[in-house]
Amino acid sequence: MPDIIRLLPDIVANQIAAGEVIQRPASVIKELLENSVDSGATDIKIIIKDAGKTLIQIIDNGCGMSVTDARLSFEKHATSKIRQVDDLYSIRTMGFRGEALASIAAIAQVELKTKRTGDELGTLIEIEGSEVKNQTPVSCVEGTSISVKNLFFNVPARRIFLKSNNAENNHIIEAFQRIALAYPQIDFSMYINDKIVFQLSKSSLKQRIVSIYGNQFNERLLIVEQETNQVNISGFIGKPEFAKKTRGEQFFFVNNRFIKHPYLHHSVENAFNQLLPSGSFPTYFIFLNVDPQTIDINIHPTKTEVNFQDSKLIYAILQSAVKQSLGKFSITPSIDFEIEQSFKTPTYLEKFPIKQPTITIDPNYNPFETKHSPPTPALSSSELSNKKNWEQLYKYFDNKQIDNESIKTDIYSHTKNIQADFENDIFKIENRSFFQLQNRYILCNIKSGLLIIDQQRAHERILFERFMNIFSDQQGYSQQLLFPQPINLSPLDTELVKDLMPYLKHIGFDIDEFGKNSFIINGTPTNFPDKNINDLIEKVLDNYKLNLVDLTIDKKINLANAMAKNLALKSGKYLDVKEMESLIDELFTCKAPNISLSGKPSLIILKTEEIDYKFK
Repeated sequence: MPDIIRLLPDIVANQIAAGEVIQRPASVIKELLENSVDSGATDIKIIIKDAGKTLIQIIDNGCGMSVTDARLSFEKHATSKIRQVDDLYSIRTMGFRGEALASIAAIAQVELKTKRTGDELGTLIEIEGSEVKNQTPVSCVEGTSISVKNLFFNVPARRIFLKSNNAENNHIIEAFQRIALAYPQIDFSMYINDKIVFQLSKSSLKQRIVSIYGNQFNERLLIVEQETNQVNISGFIGKPEFAKKTRGEQFFFVNNRFIKHPYLHHSVENAFNQLLPSGSFPTYFIFLNVDPQTIDINIHPTKTEVNFQDSKLIYAILQSAVKQSLGKFSITPSIDFEIEQSFKTPTYLEKFPIKQPTITIDPNYNPFETKHSPPTPALSSSELSNKKNWEQLYKYFDNKQIDNESIKTDIYSHTKNIQADFENDIFKIENRSFFQLQNRYILCNIKSGLLIIDQQRAHERILFERFMNIFSDQQGYSQQLLFPQPINLSPLDTELVKDLMPYLKHIGFDIDEFGKNSFIINGTPTNFPDKNINDLIEKVLDNYKLNLVDLTIDKKINLANAMAKNLALKSGKYLDVKEMESLIDELFTCKAPNISLSGKPSLIILKTEEIDYKFK
């Protein structure tokens, strides 16, 4: 039998290795920016065209490279950072593997111009698919300029799997933000398709956060500081009231390197325990400075994963630091130390004498005696029918093998039965009398018993169908604002608003671009609440982004859903009789009045027979 194991050709091996490091254009941005930072640059410029597929260019004023270094930089595992094994445990630079430029050159057409300080001439190197096409002296400015053209030109299968330009641009912006946040002392500028997206001057960390995410962050941040022998923690967290529905602005940096660490994320979330509403996520920009010998960053090609020697200790210190920050700025509930609360007896108890608790024992109790349960009251035919329907739905909870199609069929038939009740006029409201329970539910008397409506879910359904009707065959009306209101957004949200602009205008927004990452709102849809438009737009975008994971969802449906959830009246809002009557009348004109946007019931019926049974 002949030998079957062979060494891979260099070009194949390079392309396989490139697949680990360069997943998409954003990966190129990350690697090249890290090289520029390591070069000591104080000014870095990024130029992107066609979402990085056509051109990625990074220009810096760093130390530059000699002729020999420029050529060696494209060799596999050629690096200036590592000399011996022990160096792996004292790394403070961004790059160190020596694989970035080699991987990029294997799958793109690369042009490098570099010149050291004091040299008369620089070096030009042109590489295509790992093959050096040209190397000559060139007149250029001090520093390095590297252009990556036609990414994945020789790996068409990889190019096919890239996302849309908007999606890839979002990834590029995210990669840029991670570097820009870690190095506020460096000037950064970014151009996408000849339009400037970022122009960041040297600043403090807080100013850098505000420059990237908008002026609204100026009042949303709380400082975090903690110094120990094991770790120094610094940065900012967001105030709980500004928590978002998506995990957008959440950043951990270890020795100025962006990392992903679910365990530490859990620590921060625990610190915010009971301060955030369900389904909301805190904002944080947290920097951890540790001894390089206590961490291992050499566990993944992208270097975004880190192992700590003592993760539990870091977890506890981080949680304590965040809690301290929240408490220092009066976010957590405070105690009045002038009064000893533990010894103060509530007024309503002062009138009653305090009695020592006693225990009553039944001496005749026999635990082995079997007692017969009282007979179960007979159910009416309609109750038996309902019981049978619900038993059909619950029967799957006891089975290990669940038949999804059967569940869908049963739920569909149950929903159909409820819809049939509507058609049979079972929900006919009598006497037009309404009552609000705990400012959450609307109660009214109907033919078959008591109708209970969840006011928030009902209003969400009404608004959703109203917006969908506008999208279908109408044009939304706009009410002009007395004073046009500017809104500032992050670059990612800016691109999202641009994408949704036609739909927002169709609903009734009179909105125009107003400079970089800004818009001017001249008018809003009719009946739009008189609230902070900036906050409302931001929350609508957050809800919209929640559904972006499902790529098949229609933009109109997603936007109508997001608008409805943010504009609907909330549980806890008092309604007068006319408001309750109007809401119910609108609800019963909807196509699916009994189902909320989340698929849960928006109303239930407590039948007279059920009430009678409770009193037996």
